[in-house]
Order: sequence, then structure tokens, then C-alpha cells
Amino acid sequence: MAKDDVPVVTRSGQEDTGTGQSGGAVRISGVGPQHTPATRIWYGKVSNEPGYRSLPHHHGEAETGGYVLKGKGRIWFGSNYAQYVDLAEGDFVFVPPFMPHVEGNMSTTEELVWLTCRTPDNIVVNLDEVDDSALEGYRRA
Repeated sequence: MAKDDVPVVTRSGQEDTGTGQSGGAVRISGVGPQHTPATRIWYGKVSNEPGYRSLPHHHGEAETGGYVLKGKGRIWFGSNYAQYVDLAEGDFVFVPPFMPHVEGNMSTTEELVWLTCRTPDNIVVNLDEVDDSALEGYRRA
């Protein structure tokens, strides 16, 4: 540890919004190389408005951990996004590197908010769009 190393705080409202995005999943960065000395971690908040979902995407080499702060979400994955896992407040999820998926808010009235951590950075690789009808149980607001 260098003698000038100090904690770096990102204050509420000062998060970096210039991070990777995927449609209806809006990401803001609290800790990341774009605005802190971090070099091997990205930590931020992801929100989906009622009835919104992300575009199909993956996170390249990044391992992803998520925690649902508020709401009910679903992650579709696998061939034609036919498989899924449901998540509710208090649930944690691990998404492996390079795994194509879609994240969606299963409520048409309440916001979905996740805390997300990735190593080494917030890599977002958007893929070809999929029709809503392919995503079992999904409804727009």
C-alpha cells in the first residue's frame, strides 16, 4: 500500500453514467476505472423501470455478481432465451462470463433495482434483439 492511498467515495448523484448500457437496463457506476483508481472491479446500480428489460447481451470475460435491492426480476438465458431464473428482493445471482442473457422487470408497476459487481470492468456486449414473445412471462408496462 502506498502512503497516499485513501478511500475514494462516490457521492449519491455523482455516479458515472458513461458506463456500458443495454437498452432498458440502466447502469450507473459507483466504483470503476472510469472515475476511481479501481483497476480490477466495477460496482454499480442497475435499474429497470416497470415492464422494461435489457437487450440481449453478455459481459465478455467479466464475472458478474448481482443482488436484488428492490422488485422482482427474471434473467432469460440458453437457446432462444427459453430458460430463466426468477429473483426477488434479497436474492443474489452469479452470471458467468460470456453467457448471453436478458434481464427483465417482471412487474408492470414497480421498479427493479440491482446492485451489480463485475471483474475486471463493466463489459457490456449487446447482441441481436429478441422479440418479447420469445421471453416467457414477459409483459411491458
